[in-house]
Amino acid sequence: MKRVCLYLFALVHVLGAHRWVGCITCSTGCRRPSPPPPRPPPRRPETASAKTLMDIGTRGIFSEEHDLFRQNVRRFFQEEVVPYHTEWEKAGQVSRELWQKAGEQGLLGVNISEKHGGIGGDLLSSSVMWEEQMYSNCSGPGFSLHSDIVMPYISNYGSKAQIENFIPRMAAGKCIGAIAMTEPGAGSDLQGVRTYAKRDGSDWILNGNKVFITNGWMSDLVIVVTVTNRDAKTVAHGISLFLVEEGMKGFSKGKKLEKIGLKAQDTAELFFEDVRLPAEALLGEVDKGFYYLMNELPQERLLIADMAIASCEFMFEETRNYVCERKAFGKTVSHLQTVQHKLAELKTEICIGRVFLDNCLQLHAEKRLDSSTASMAKYWATELQNKVATQCLQLHGGWGYMWEFPIAKAFVDSRVQPIYGGTNEIMKELIARSIVGKN
Repeated sequence: MKRVCLYLFALVHVLGAHRWVGCITCSTGCRRPSPPPPRPPPRRPETASAKTLMDIGTRGIFSEEHDLFRQNVRRFFQEEVVPYHTEWEKAGQVSRELWQKAGEQGLLGVNISEKHGGIGGDLLSSSVMWEEQMYSNCSGPGFSLHSDIVMPYISNYGSKAQIENFIPRMAAGKCIGAIAMTEPGAGSDLQGVRTYAKRDGSDWILNGNKVFITNGWMSDLVIVVTVTNRDAKTVAHGISLFLVEEGMKGFSKGKKLEKIGLKAQDTAELFFEDVRLPAEALLGEVDKGFYYLMNELPQERLLIADMAIASCEFMFEETRNYVCERKAFGKTVSHLQTVQHKLAELKTEICIGRVFLDNCLQLHAEKRLDSSTASMAKYWATELQNKVATQCLQLHGGWGYMWEFPIAKAFVDSRVQPIYGGTNEIMKELIARSIVGKN
């Protein structure tokens, strides 16, 4: 028996086992190796070492399940969005059929729990949606605002009846959501809101107007930020949120606003003239709206930041391909040292930004992303996006100024990023408060 045990010792030693346990078949006290531990899965390459900045199967924050989802999302954008986007740019909106197709494929409300009628995925799955839209260079579909800004308000603060009424229809693409914060005289400063709702018995009467509302023209449901208590010690203490539905008497939409970018994304001005709202239209508690907004804004700013870095990755790859094909002075443009150095600078900065954003995504997935860090991400990533857009367009030369080239569209689309979600000047103010606020 001892001889057999020694044989097993020699055999497994050759196979590389390094852990030992007492022999279970021999009473002489000899020892034989235990089975080798399972090998850990290979480390996923990070962006900097991937073949391209948009490779599937990269970045350690994602899993194989996320990769499969990304493949489906990428296919959806390439097949259902890219071929029709030019037509939608002329129309100033995407089709309703697109929304329903997205709902049928489980691409809306990804991070909303199944018990509420959502898909039940995680935040990283939502980030796949954000990124793949930017990789397609199609800014028209307002999916991210609908799924990851509007729907969480209802899921997190809505009543059982509100959740059951709206979330399943929104996840199916049959009810398009918008949120109305900005007013002609109140942008990043939410305390400048003038839209007012006053009590009338158990109802509320809403008056005011909003501007620059994404999904505004196509919206079936709008979360309206309004003052409900003019006597509060500050405006923030008297703000509430209401659910206003298409077709309510007194609710009307202005024309689709014509923008320099985001041409296929419907943006409108909304008007509320003596709109009678039942008590059940109040979202959450009265006068708690500002608190809800502060809770949800970090995710909105993270979303904008992640889309900004994804746009940088797209623009870089588009430009890399262009300079490797375009010829000047008898050689491809990529042979010029100044072009090579510029590409090196851009890739370095984009990869640095990606590391920070992936860290923010991981923090938010663990519910540890604070407002200051989200503001840093939004400010820095959108500034980088505009820098990359400018320099990539420059590397395209005169063709970069032609609308038919993807870089031209990415260039004009990038300009709004430092403005909405709170201007970058406001982001710096919020960051600064976290630095010196306690001194």
